[in-house]
Amino acid sequence: MPQSQIKDMKHRTEKSIEHLKTTLQGIRTGRAHPALVEEIKVDYFGTLTPLKQMAMVNIPESRQIVIAPWDKTALKAIEKAIQASSLGVNPRIDGESIRLTLPELTRERRVELSKLVNKYSEEAKVAIRNIRREVLEALKKMEKDGTISEDELKKLQKEVQEHTDEATRKVEQATAEKDKEILND
Repeated sequence: MPQSQIKDMKHRTEKSIEHLKTTLQGIRTGRAHPALVEEIKVDYFGTLTPLKQMAMVNIPESRQIVIAPWDKTALKAIEKAIQASSLGVNPRIDGESIRLTLPELTRERRVELSKLVNKYSEEAKVAIRNIRREVLEALKKMEKDGTISEDELKKLQKEVQEHTDEATRKVEQATAEKDKEILND
């Protein structure tokens, strides 16, 4: 039973880290990248649908994104979703596709984006700490109920802390990489 708690914790912390990485991919760095728009949710016939499920995203130039929806009737909905996103660009409908031109990032905007990256990083760390707290409480309850001994509890607490530290290191590494990408571009 205690190992299932540890396994669940590892799975949940990995999901938190993956969520952070996906979120960080959506923060622009001055260069066009499909991940900037792929996760934007579009109101498509009353359902919020990720853009990557509705269109092909191409990068013809270093600062340009072309979105070609499979259903041309979705052009206006995609345009509206991009305008509502935090991307900070104005979409331009160009026939049967949407063209986005990414402006150069100002120093001020880079600092703003860096702060946003650090905010997301802190949210991921808080999620990981909350997972740790839940697992530790469950383990203490098991020890109180007599399911595990005090020695086993100490060993498991150490394992939980080691995994938490490792997950936090992964978050910090992903954050540092994105920060460097934003500030040194």
